[in-house]
Amino acid sequence: MKITNMQLYLVRPRWCFLEISTDEGYTGWGEPVLEGHCGAVKACAEEMKDYLIGEDPSRIEDIWSKLYRAGFYRGGGVMMSALSGIDQALWDIKGKVFGAPAYELMGGRCREQMRVYSWIGGDRPADVGHAAKERMGQGFTAVKMNATEELQMIDTYEKIDQVLARVACIRETCGKHFGIAIDFHGRVHKPMAKILAKKLEEFDPMFIEEPVLCENMEYFPEIAAACNIPIATGERLFSRWDFKRLLATGGIDIIQPDLSHAGGLTEVKKIAAMAEAHDIALAPHCPLGPIALSACLNVDASCYNAVIQEQSIGIHYNVGKSVLDYVTNPSDFQFTNGMAALPSKPGLGIEVNRQLVLEESQKPHHWKNPVWRHEDGSIAEW
Repeated sequence: MKITNMQLYLVRPRWCFLEISTDEGYTGWGEPVLEGHCGAVKACAEEMKDYLIGEDPSRIEDIWSKLYRAGFYRGGGVMMSALSGIDQALWDIKGKVFGAPAYELMGGRCREQMRVYSWIGGDRPADVGHAAKERMGQGFTAVKMNATEELQMIDTYEKIDQVLARVACIRETCGKHFGIAIDFHGRVHKPMAKILAKKLEEFDPMFIEEPVLCENMEYFPEIAAACNIPIATGERLFSRWDFKRLLATGGIDIIQPDLSHAGGLTEVKKIAAMAEAHDIALAPHCPLGPIALSACLNVDASCYNAVIQEQSIGIHYNVGKSVLDYVTNPSDFQFTNGMAALPSKPGLGIEVNRQLVLEESQKPHHWKNPVWRHEDGSIAEW
């Protein structure tokens, strides 16, 4: 079998889908996307196309190595996101050829279902108590929220108190044992991160995410020493070599590689094994579409240290189209008691609504990250 073509489609709300075709009629789908930079990732994947045509799609490790190493320049969000989508599509094809979910070809499943959480509150978190109660009523056992709006390197305790009040509202509304994940989103700098992390302890959060950006990863141990809350990070790291530095630095309890940014199933499976050797949990990042979610669930199925999965059904970013709009098997993505069933169909386990993808791609989206500024006019982290 040989690869004959690869096509890419920009679809709402902010995603890019990729389709690889073969001479034996098998097709595979991937989701190469870097939010706010879809055009760059699409162009990069198209540049990689020449390396794919004529290749045997079953040689996933070899193709991955060629795309990563033969181009001389490597790594980074754009190139690794392009490679991620290609890798996902190759695993989709391989599973379809063997008539099995991809995880069955990655060692088989080590669990029967996967815990998931739901987003609440939006970019500028509001009304989180009501939203958390609503998700609890839908069967979710955990939610994640952005902690704060813009925060200066040194800011007011008024903003800290606002964060604490929102988290307190969820805890009071949903009870002591409901999971609350608090995403600092890289908006908080080290001086305020230590204060906020310490003060959040009383609410027993499930974890805090990106208390500082990974470009400042040397400060994770200092923040970890300031609180007794698990620390999660990793969505802006793109390879096992990036995670090698993170694991050597320490201070982290949960890694969050993104299956559409960090090299696809092939690479994240290796990253997860590295983390397991450090007694660190896996919680893949996925505020994206159905192909990315399916890829995550396949890795979750076969990784012992996978603890919870992000998913974007109902997330505030999804305007115009949402996750299940692009699948013809939506029943496979229904959650029960806060758990997702493992994919059961061959490949990634997703049946893509190709007609809708083609229609959407006729008017490509141009989603961009918002630009935030502090009151003094300086740029704020989003």
